[in-house]
Amino acid sequence: MLVVSCKENNMQYRRLGSSGLQLSALSFGAWVTFGSQIGRDESRNLIAAAYDHGINFFDNAEVYAQGEAERVMGDVIADLRLPRDGYCVSSKVYFGSADKPSPTQRGLSRKHVVEACHAALLRLRVDHLDLYFCHRPDPDTSIEETVWAMDGLIRQGKVLYWGTSEWSAVQIKEAARIARAHHLYAPTMEQPQYNLLHRTRVELEYAPLYSELGLGTTIWSPLASGLLTGKYNAGVDAESRLGQESNAWLQKMVIGQESDRRLDRVRRFTAVAAELGEKPAQLAIAWCLRNPHVSTVMLGASRTSQLLENLGALELVERHDESVWSRLEAATA
Repeated sequence: MLVVSCKENNMQYRRLGSSGLQLSALSFGAWVTFGSQIGRDESRNLIAAAYDHGINFFDNAEVYAQGEAERVMGDVIADLRLPRDGYCVSSKVYFGSADKPSPTQRGLSRKHVVEACHAALLRLRVDHLDLYFCHRPDPDTSIEETVWAMDGLIRQGKVLYWGTSEWSAVQIKEAARIARAHHLYAPTMEQPQYNLLHRTRVELEYAPLYSELGLGTTIWSPLASGLLTGKYNAGVDAESRLGQESNAWLQKMVIGQESDRRLDRVRRFTAVAAELGEKPAQLAIAWCLRNPHVSTVMLGASRTSQLLENLGALELVERHDESVWSRLEAATA
């Protein structure tokens, strides 16, 4: 993994797998916040602060706030007049942007993959997507059809790199096999969940793919949707993100089953962080950054101060020795 540091803003840049594209080690995602939880002014402040501190990758998806997240991001980036060759923007296709999508408004058929790309280009106000992800595998569409659709978009100049999100290693290898057999563009990256509480897929299942396929990863939920900050140690407040009725599904996913002991594991983690004198969020993000197969760690934030604080994770990577990271892993095991 190539790591390049920028003296002006302390950001580090990493290659996206075996590609030549260098992404900031920390990137910014619009899930949950843009187009719904926060207003346009704060969205503008967040994008401006992220870019000023060296972040060059902004992640989005058709399903986020039913397309409104992409619309707000595109509007803000245009308003800030960021140079198009100075940042990367993504979209993801599968769930659709309609409230109740019809069969042709969702999935990974050639029709929806192409039309969702065109819609994302309009919302984001760009002429190409730097990264375009298949947001989930589609049981109703052959992988071969999706690979051909993505290859076509790349050859038309509408997409530069395509990848997957939460696909199995078997599915990713099949997509790569099809691409090789037909001389098509293969997937460059995968966007999996990865954090101290969710490690198996990135560390074990995908392990052969990093060398075999040159796979890069743009990991999401480094804080387990806020759980690793410790803010839910005393329980889930009704006013918090997990406490909102519309996010009941998210609470179920994040807290997990009682047998998972997730809150107990987080309490042990935050106790170690306090002993070290470190902020739990920064420590959890820094732990993700230590994995050489992580191309970029995607941050979410609803306040500029929150984003700036989390950027401090870069400094922690080299601050502690292996014994400290082992303690954190033991605490969350």
